[in-house]
This record gives sequence, C-alpha cells and structure tokens, in this order.
Amino acid sequence: MSILFLQYPKCSTCKKAKKWLEENNITFEDRNIAEQNPTEQELKLWHQKSGLPLKKFFNTSGLVYKELGLKDKLKDMTEQEQYTILSTNGMLVKRPLIITENSILIGFKEAEWEKLK
Repeated sequence: MSILFLQYPKCSTCKKAKKWLEENNITFEDRNIAEQNPTEQELKLWHQKSGLPLKKFFNTSGLVYKELGLKDKLKDMTEQEQYTILSTNGMLVKRPLIITENSILIGFKEAEWEKLK
C-alpha cells in the first residue's frame, strides 16, 4: 500500500504522527505541506475520497486561516473557491494528512491510524 504523508516539520502533532509511522514500520512518502502544498486537483480528489465536509480540510487553528478571516468567509464561498484558496498555501490545510488508495486521514488520531498497519 502506497502512503503519502503530508506534514509540516515544525508541527508537534506532525512529529508525533511521523514517529508513530516509523515505530510501526509503516513505509510512507514524506511531503512538507509548506514547501509543496496540495494542488486543487489533489484537494478535490482527496475531498471526494474522504466523504468528509470540505471544512475539515482547513487548518482552522492556523495563523493564515485567522489572518484571512476564513471563519466568516467560508460559508459564503463555493466549493471551487475553497479548493482554490486551500491550494494557495499549505499552511491553510489541516495536518498531518495521510493519503492511501482507499482512505484519507486528517489530523493524528492514533485509533484511526491503526488501520494503516
């Protein structure tokens, strides 16, 4: 199974998640979300595959999210506008993210990640 791990190296949750993957001998492709942010196409695919509301892909506690005032703006934006803004800055995207052929995991919840084993 191919696993893409999107993370921000300075994020403490991402560090915990990476350590967990390594301790569980799970092979993954590591991608720094700040240097190589997701494209609109990737976000659309992952959103559709996840079955989750698009809002779950936003890093709502992040500085960029707050600076742009997205809390109040998201409800009036189309899905396409949300994909576009998410793809402009990796720091807007909730992390860590695990992408596999069959699933998308957002954030680090160890119980959910157990199915990667």
